[in-house]
Amino acid sequence: MPGSTDFSLAMANLTSDVVAQGSRVQRQLELSFDALFSRDRVKAAEAAKLDDEIDRIDVEIERSAVALLTEMASSPTPVTQEEIRWILTLVKVNNELERIADVGVEVTEFVDPAVTTAFPDTFRIMANSVIGILRDVNASFSKKDPRLAKLVLQSQHAVNRFKIQVVKDAEAKIAAGAMSVDFGFTVHEIASLCETIADHCTNVSEQIIYAQTGAIVRHMESCWVEVGEKK
Repeated sequence: MPGSTDFSLAMANLTSDVVAQGSRVQRQLELSFDALFSRDRVKAAEAAKLDDEIDRIDVEIERSAVALLTEMASSPTPVTQEEIRWILTLVKVNNELERIADVGVEVTEFVDPAVTTAFPDTFRIMANSVIGILRDVNASFSKKDPRLAKLVLQSQHAVNRFKIQVVKDAEAKIAAGAMSVDFGFTVHEIASLCETIADHCTNVSEQIIYAQTGAIVRHMESCWVEVGEKK
């Protein structure tokens, strides 16, 4: 029957797997946006292929987590609340990462070499900001750092403001005849995808904060607040 040392090792290995998955998803997202801005279908295909690998590993991680929880439930070795909380966090974070990769594939669906209209500068900044948010999320998870996770929560507001500005700029260019309606629609859709990625990142941040402090954070209008008790 597995003991506490075995469980600790299993949790450490599972955590390492999720950390590696986070890095994998970041590479996939960087590749997706690179394909978009360079209008490179080869890179888009590479991003889609990497998503297949992410999907496969997502299933492996979830199965390993379920197996570990099953072993813990049947073991006479005492299991702490923090250990259970962390395993559940691993499952949830893994799920959010897989969803981010799916959005990355959606981004590549807008890759079209036939379109020559340049993307707005603010749009590129928004995309880079989202990639940066994912990088910070991965770092906060790897370090189990709730303070960095809280900074990520605040970053979501910047992404929302970027989207508003990007849409306004697109509308102005369409009105001035400097951008086609179709391309304006593309810009709006991808900006929405960036916003979705940021949402998934904040979901991960919420889980990190809860796992490390016991605090439950929720978004209230323009700010984040702790609505649960800390451990």
